[in-house]
Amino acid sequence: MKTGYLTAIGCVAMGLAFAVYSEEAMVGQPAPDFKLADTHGNAVSPAAFKGKFVVLEWSNYDCPFVKKHYGSGNMQRLQKKYTEKGVIWLTINSSAPGKQGNYPPEKWNEMSKEKGSAATAVLLDPDGKVGKMYGAKTTPHMFVIHPEGVLIYKGAIDDQPSFNPETVKGAKNYVEAALDAAMAGKAVETPSTQSYGCSVKYAD
Repeated sequence: MKTGYLTAIGCVAMGLAFAVYSEEAMVGQPAPDFKLADTHGNAVSPAAFKGKFVVLEWSNYDCPFVKKHYGSGNMQRLQKKYTEKGVIWLTINSSAPGKQGNYPPEKWNEMSKEKGSAATAVLLDPDGKVGKMYGAKTTPHMFVIHPEGVLIYKGAIDDQPSFNPETVKGAKNYVEAALDAAMAGKAVETPSTQSYGCSVKYAD
């Protein structure tokens, strides 16, 4: 049996209930927990932040689509807006050694400082296990976890699949909409979208 995401499904026709394992995290289900080292050597786990909203942002600073959001200040704006409200923002890099975007921790710290990142922490996932657990396919690829531990959004940062920074203006930001709705006790109108960006640089 695969070790993945557990979902109970009722089989009405046969009067049975059985478990099915999915390869990826699913919206509306408990977000898979993990433990990764941040760029300062600290072990970080989403489960440690139960009771808080958690955003997972898959990133690769060399990707033109990531450059769009950092070059325009859009990603930093979101990070600052929500971390100031108590949201935990975890930037994750799943680039394998030798692949685009894979850097040692000290280089990540240097680049994050240069870009003015306001993320809570930057986590490194060089073997790609966490990225594949969540089904992270692009950079950026965004996930929002409710304080109760349930995944409430998975997908693109916004509705403008372009690397042109000008498209940030007037874009519908799905992450912002999901957080604002959930923090106000409302349902997330668009809980899942198709992500866009560069492919995550997993090992071959």
